[in-house]
This record gives sequence, structure tokens and C-alpha cells, in this order.
Amino acid sequence: MPLSESLTGKTAFITGASRGIGRAIALRLANAGANIVIAAKSTTDNPQLPGTIYSVAAEVTALGAKALAIPLDVRDESMIQAAVAQTMATFGGLDILINNASAISLTDVATTSMKRYDLLMAVNVRGSFACAQACLPYLAKATNPHILTLCPPLNMQAKWFAGHIAYTMSKYGMSMCTLGMAEEFKTQGVGVNALWPKTIIATAAIAMHFPKELLNAARKPEIMSDAAFYILTRNSREFTGHFCIDEDVLKSHGITDFDPYAVQVGVALYPDLFLD
Repeated sequence: MPLSESLTGKTAFITGASRGIGRAIALRLANAGANIVIAAKSTTDNPQLPGTIYSVAAEVTALGAKALAIPLDVRDESMIQAAVAQTMATFGGLDILINNASAISLTDVATTSMKRYDLLMAVNVRGSFACAQACLPYLAKATNPHILTLCPPLNMQAKWFAGHIAYTMSKYGMSMCTLGMAEEFKTQGVGVNALWPKTIIATAAIAMHFPKELLNAARKPEIMSDAAFYILTRNSREFTGHFCIDEDVLKSHGITDFDPYAVQVGVALYPDLFLD
């Protein structure tokens, strides 16, 4: 996509942006002219999990946008506060928060250690809440502020809990933050929405933990980043409190050919969790 002027001068703070969907969103928004804050834990190369905050920052600057790489563990409130302060000192404003950082563990009750349980809750729920809290005073001063959290619609069927209760609770915790914050932040003009993929997305986590056949039945992260772009360029005072699905967002903008997003065209796509 050629450089769009629609986000020129805007600043986006993206958690977990060193790889996968976070990286894709960073590059998509950078391509639209936004300043990008890459806030994630990965600062050194890992052969199993390629990508660091610095490698993504280099990709952002190669697109002609400004980048700020900040090491961040979203479980650490002081690190979040310092990262937001550094963002303001560097760019002078904040327009977009992307709550992308997330931990996954599709384990049942018997095999979920309490250490893993605590990690899921701390990263997914607490991290999203803490980042929104820290960013809110600055977002409220922006002209078209958005919080976009990568979490599913609230689907309270038992089948979406059984087998991975802790993970579902943590993702739905992010969804409840979205639901409540959309209403709470209305008077400040902050649009708060969620985005979730219709199919599984080809990320390092999928490649590491699942068979190759599943990876071939996935879509590329760019379908999520394109959908995020369309959400974030809407009027925040008019579009808030929505649980968006990537494919539906793109269809609403006239995109009907999804083959370019497929990892392997012609392979039946594997649907993501939480969607009927």
C-alpha cells in the first residue's frame, strides 16, 4: 500500500510488537505515516522466536516513519508508566493504544500450573488494564483516540471454556475491559474496540506449538493489520464498543478476495477459538 496521509503525525503505542500480529500492525500503521512505539520484551534474537523491538523499529524507519523501541513487560506497572512517559517525551502526544501482548496456554485444569495461570491473568487481563489506565490521560487529549485490544467477542458457551478455562478467562477478561472501557471512556471521546481473527493466524506461537498442517490452514498476520487500520481511522466518538472480526471489517470496506492473506491458497482454513 502506498503511504497514506490518514495517520500522519499520529502516535501508536503497540504492546507485543516485536513479531507476529503486533509487528504487522506496526508496519501497517507506519506505512500510513504514524509514529510507532514498539513496546515488547524481546530485545535479543531467539532462533525459535525471530524478531526484536529493534528489528521492527528498523523496519518501521525503512518505511519512512518514526520508531521508538522500548523494552516492556506489561506485568510491570512501573515499566508501563515509564514507557508512556518516554513516548510523550519523544512524540509529544499519544493517539492509539494497541493491546496486543498476550500469553497463551491451551491446557485443562489438571495440567495448568498456578504459575502459568498467574502469567495468563497478569499479561492478558492486568496488562491490558494497566496499559489503558496509563495511556488514558494522554489519549483523552488526542483528536481521534483509539484503544484496540486483540480479544474475542464474549461467547459464554461452555465449550469455549472446557479444556482451557484459564486461557479463556484471561482473554474474556480483555474483552470485559473493552466492553466496560468503551462505555466509561465515551465522554472523553476515546474509541475502545476489540479485534479477533475469523481463522487462526500464522504466528510464531502457532509454528512452535502446533502441527505444520495447522499452520498451512492459517492466514497471514496482515489480515489483522489491515483490519486494524480501518478501525483506527474511524471516528472514535462514533465507533466504539465493537467486537470486530477481521474478515468482516475488510468486507465492509469492499475487500472480498482473501486469497492473498492465505498461508497456502486452496487449503481449508481453520477457524479460531470463540467463534460459532
